[in-house]
Amino acid sequence: MRVDVRKMRKLGVSRLERFERLDHPALLPLPVARYEFGEWTYGVRVNRDYHVAVDAHDYSVSYRLVDEYVDVCARRSVVEFFHKHRRVASHVRSDERGGATTDDAHMPVAHRKHRDASPSTLIERARRAGTSTSELVETILTERPHPEQGYRASLGILRLARRYGNDRLEKACFRALVSGCRAYGSVESILKKGLDREPLESVLTPPLPTHANVRGSSYYN
Repeated sequence: MRVDVRKMRKLGVSRLERFERLDHPALLPLPVARYEFGEWTYGVRVNRDYHVAVDAHDYSVSYRLVDEYVDVCARRSVVEFFHKHRRVASHVRSDERGGATTDDAHMPVAHRKHRDASPSTLIERARRAGTSTSELVETILTERPHPEQGYRASLGILRLARRYGNDRLEKACFRALVSGCRAYGSVESILKKGLDREPLESVLTPPLPTHANVRGSSYYN
């Protein structure tokens, strides 16, 4: 790069000298992070569970903003929420569909104390996925002598939504209920094997056993 060091007639100094004297001291350092394009969505209502959905993933804001409207700026690596032009929440962006990112500071004190240790809270969380999921969780909790014994299985089922999404979890729980397999391991196995995508005929009408005395329908043709 060629620098003009010739002195200007009227000023008696070069452009480089004027730059170093006037402009250079006023320059600010470049930002540490590269600029990221932000996609804005305005006027998004905060759900009753103080979460806002962005690309099928739920992010928390303060519970005090329930039913309020916020503006969302979704960048490649971060999601920001603004209320009345003031930033109220910021989360690392997640690509996990059906999952949730929750900041403990956004939760009411009662929720923080009992979020993982209350049957009603677990059933309410399961209801987000669907009726079959909440029914299965409620069944697990009520069938044990003490509800606390069903917490681990219920929490495991709810965590499956992060990996497979609410829709698949709901279908898997329905299949587990129909087949009488009311356990975390059963639901996980259904999802791993993709049985939630299969028709329910095999569960509702199990195949006849293979036996010499069982003639089958072809015998009468």
